[in-house]
Amino acid sequence: MSRWSAVSPLPPPGRLRTLALATLANTVGSGLWITGSALYLTRVVGLSAAQVGLALTVAGLVGLTASVPLGRLADRHDPRTVRAVVQVLQAGVAASYLLVDSFPVLVAVAIADALLVSGNLAVRAALVAAVGGPEGRVHAFATLRAVANLGIAVGAGLAGIALAVDTPTAYRLLVVGDAATYLVSAALILRLPAYRAGRPAGDAPRRAVRRPLRDGPFLAVSAASAVVSLHRVVLTLVVPLWVVDATDAPPVTVSAVLLVNTVLTVLLAVRLSRGARDAGSAARTMRRAGLTLAVAMPLWAATAGLPAGAAVALLLVTTVGYTLGDLWHGTAGAALAYDLADPAAVGAYQGVDGLLAGLARAAGPAVLTWALLGLGPPGWLALGAVLAATGLAAPALVRYALAHRPAAAVAGSAP
Repeated sequence: MSRWSAVSPLPPPGRLRTLALATLANTVGSGLWITGSALYLTRVVGLSAAQVGLALTVAGLVGLTASVPLGRLADRHDPRTVRAVVQVLQAGVAASYLLVDSFPVLVAVAIADALLVSGNLAVRAALVAAVGGPEGRVHAFATLRAVANLGIAVGAGLAGIALAVDTPTAYRLLVVGDAATYLVSAALILRLPAYRAGRPAGDAPRRAVRRPLRDGPFLAVSAASAVVSLHRVVLTLVVPLWVVDATDAPPVTVSAVLLVNTVLTVLLAVRLSRGARDAGSAARTMRRAGLTLAVAMPLWAATAGLPAGAAVALLLVTTVGYTLGDLWHGTAGAALAYDLADPAAVGAYQGVDGLLAGLARAAGPAVLTWALLGLGPPGWLALGAVLAATGLAAPALVRYALAHRPAAAVAGSAP
């Protein structure tokens, strides 16, 4: 094994590598857009920050409605082709940001964008399940997460050039680059073979397919995972504000915190995925994630009363622990969403799982900024208690879901 292959998140040559390269191209574009979109829409288009925020919030909520229908579409048709088509459409929508010249046009474009992004997540999950198979889908998910973090980091770095140039042309090139990466990703995806996800092979008898929105045990497990997923809002929104407003740490510490999280995700995502191979082990991993993240919350809060050097040190050390919890949660959530799904409706189940996580992300910013920044340490302690309690409840919820799963479904080991 070469030195590069030992540290590269890219898997060996094969179908997973092809999917990983498609993910890398896609997320480089995401890094370009995430980094430069706010400045493009305010400095070049001329919209206010409040208008941009409102448009993206409305679009995000409307976009959640596409998750289940597109996931169901991937169950009924080749998920490879469905995803390639969606990404071509995303290229067109991404390029249409060049036509935005008013708030109503931004709302329309942002809604189209959010519908495709939300639906593409469910389609991607179905394609990952087809490529990885029952035994390798969690490993594939973790691999793609590591690659995605690498791609976003590369895209953000490239976008920094445009931000340094700070001209309308430079920002428009970011939009063009984002659109182009969708086309590259779609072309790579079409190099994969066709799949028929969720359909019984050979002469296997047909049976009634469960509907995820009527599968109470699955909804309970997925809702618990969505509650734990609130920690992502803490890292990306609350911690940066906390560092600047409540601690003596220099503002550049925010970049250091996010860099530590990104680097560790690239290096550890695949390795930490090995402990969640079925519903039982995933439930235990979810419990570990909830407890680890619960410990991180009060440690971040404690940085408010420390000198600058000590605050920086504790912020970075806590970020290491937080990232372990983050990776355990991502792996466990994916394993549970796959293992508890009806094998004939993987895409639809992933769509519902994404819908619940999306609702948590939509509510998270308002609730957590009020609780953590407004209440201070008591709010951080309360969030830690919620994360711990949810993690501790996960094994019992999964046992309940397994006990109420039809015998025809693939069984997982009890937690």
